[in-house]
Amino acid sequence: MSKVSTVLTFTLVLPIAFILLFFSLQSLSTKKGAFPPLSYSASKTGIYGALPAIPEATTQKIEQKDARVELVRQFFGKYKSPLEPYAQKVVESADTYGLDFRLIPAIAMQESNLCKRVPKDSYNCWGFGIYGSKIKRFSGYPEAIEAVTKTLALTYKSDGLHTTEDIMTRYTPTSNGSWANAVIHFMNELQ
Repeated sequence: MSKVSTVLTFTLVLPIAFILLFFSLQSLSTKKGAFPPLSYSASKTGIYGALPAIPEATTQKIEQKDARVELVRQFFGKYKSPLEPYAQKVVESADTYGLDFRLIPAIAMQESNLCKRVPKDSYNCWGFGIYGSKIKRFSGYPEAIEAVTKTLALTYKSDGLHTTEDIMTRYTPTSNGSWANAVIHFMNELQ
């Protein structure tokens, strides 16, 4: 009995609901200003435009940024490195000299824990030119980033030392491979 009453309810109530909905919409559409008139004419945005052209609409400028800079900045920030403000310089230098942008931060992490263990006033986070008591000093992080990147590109890369394992043979020749593995690990963290 309940199935029959359900079927009867739907067959009687559903058509009445549709009729009421139709007449409600019809009466609303006849009121002036209730709905804007539908128009399918082509506008400045074209017939398939998602939004109509509204001359007084506001526009926003979308600024494109290099995601690599943000990756480097976040990497430096995660480890509370003083290099964080220089993320842009790292990427720009890598691009200028054709190096993987991740190499400079990864070496800095391996050599000095991102500048936390460096000779005083050296700005040398890369262990670059440090042998025993000999210390290569820079006037600041930008100079250091530029010098290390340039040297890796013009000396190491031009001599055929492309991989971290190749670079290790000259950069830290006494390493048993752990240096290259650590640098690769930090480079992967920057992906």
